[in-house]
Amino acid sequence: MPAGARCEFAVRVEPIVDEVRKLTIETYPDGAPKRELFTGALINRVTNLETGATSTADASGTALVVYRTDGSMTWYVTGPVLLGFRENAGTLPKGLWIVGGRFRVEFSPTYDKTITMLHGTTHNVCTDVD
Repeated sequence: MPAGARCEFAVRVEPIVDEVRKLTIETYPDGAPKRELFTGALINRVTNLETGATSTADASGTALVVYRTDGSMTWYVTGPVLLGFRENAGTLPKGLWIVGGRFRVEFSPTYDKTITMLHGTTHNVCTDVD
């Protein structure tokens, strides 16, 4: 991602462990997924492309994802998961956030995100590689 998109510097996020499994629970009549369950180990390497600093981010949560026909979706999560936020595009400031605990994420059709925490924590991974 270019500088300013999520962090103030250019950053790359790449999985170093990806054992995520997906189960489609329900589909729409056209076969598109309506509800899916995701779970499994997901560890990402986050790299500051300007300095070379790296950090790992554990995003090995479990989520039930409900897709709507308008392009919006809701995630019901037991975290942690890694979520990127653009400037003024959700309930957290711009950044790459590890969100842990139990929470719901509402995605608009343009991917603005609204997090409703039941309990948990947030941490901006940009600060780990700054």
